[in-house]
Amino acid sequence: MKERDKMNYYNEIKQELTNNEITKRVKDYSKNTSDLNTYYKVGKLLSEAGKCYGEGIIKDYSERLSTDLNKKFSVRSLYNMRLYYERFCCNEKLQPVAAILFWSHYCELLRIKDDNEIIYYVNICKRQNLSKRELINKIKYKEYKRLDEDERLRLINKEHNNIEDLVKNPILIKNSYNYIELSHRSSSNSATAASLGRLL
Repeated sequence: MKERDKMNYYNEIKQELTNNEITKRVKDYSKNTSDLNTYYKVGKLLSEAGKCYGEGIIKDYSERLSTDLNKKFSVRSLYNMRLYYERFCCNEKLQPVAAILFWSHYCELLRIKDDNEIIYYVNICKRQNLSKRELINKIKYKEYKRLDEDERLRLINKEHNNIEDLVKNPILIKNSYNYIELSHRSSSNSATAASLGRLL
């Protein structure tokens, strides 16, 4: 009898820890989705404002936002938001990869001019679960440029065709014991899982 109770406690503890890991991942994903959505909208507004009032508007808004919101909004960060909107969201080739990575990854990719190179690095990040630092190293050592042309095309075309299947709704996270479908766990997680399905 005591051995069974011991296993019950263990199983409950294991389940709580597993649920906590899942919740952390959902929160990270949800926060990133919210960040990307916000930066897309801000980037769009900055792009429109720049057309009306000129390039200096970003510096003006940076100073005013930093004062009004009591948080630093650098010219560079606002510029990156505008560039994110213009490069990823207004470009049919890059649109499918606009909401896959974390914001810090996109800030590094914004410096790259070649769309195919960006797609290559997005796919590598996703497939190898690269950190920002690992992505920076791959870009620094010109991994994409060292590939021969046939290999580049093969990787880009193969990955680009499959890109839509990377984020599914409802989200399934596999632990070593079973799949947990987040949209059916509880009403609060249902709302979270439903909101995760809404990308840009």
